[in-house]
Amino acid sequence: MAKKLVLTLVLTSIVLVGCHACKSTAKKLPRGEGWQSLFDGKTLNGWKANENTNTWSVRDGMLITHGNRSHLFYVGPIENANFKNLEFKADVMTEPGSNSGIYFHTQYQDTGWPAKGYEVQVNNTHSDWRKTGGLYAVVDVKGSPAKDNEWFTEHIIVRGKRIIIKVNDKTTVDYTEPDNVAKEGYPNMPGRKLSSGTFALQGHDPKSVVYYKNIMVKVMP
Repeated sequence: MAKKLVLTLVLTSIVLVGCHACKSTAKKLPRGEGWQSLFDGKTLNGWKANENTNTWSVRDGMLITHGNRSHLFYVGPIENANFKNLEFKADVMTEPGSNSGIYFHTQYQDTGWPAKGYEVQVNNTHSDWRKTGGLYAVVDVKGSPAKDNEWFTEHIIVRGKRIIIKVNDKTTVDYTEPDNVAKEGYPNMPGRKLSSGTFALQGHDPKSVVYYKNIMVKVMP
């Protein structure tokens, strides 16, 4: 009887430990069910830089841009790097005077500023008056909702013709693309229209230092 009691206690302990481990794992799920990581925190796997590839590096779980102009495109396996309706989140930190951006519905190109898709601005104190959280040159933000040297979350939501941008959970842009833009594009920016495509992070100039981490996507129907 004593042996059976000991065995029962041991088995019960194993089950309880197993359940506790399950609960602990569940708490670590990123930002809720459906989110997928685009960045492993260790390498540039799944990403491709154009022009000045040395502008990009990885350190301590962060993607860092510091150098001459370069754009880092997601080319990994999720959705074959072709997204339409989506949610995108990244934690971002800027050093003073830095400029960057997050493109969506774009595509890889060897040189230049990405011609396809929209850019969401990352700029708290750079001389460009268009600040963090704006839909660049479409719906701009004049006063930055974030600060240098502090992590903030940039959240992009695309559903049909509607684009919502949030910084630290506060909406900075809620924009519905007009039908004529979908056909013709904006003046001097014909590629600035919703379609589908990948993401790109911007390395703007040698004086800009910007950090990205927890880069994630949720694919929407």
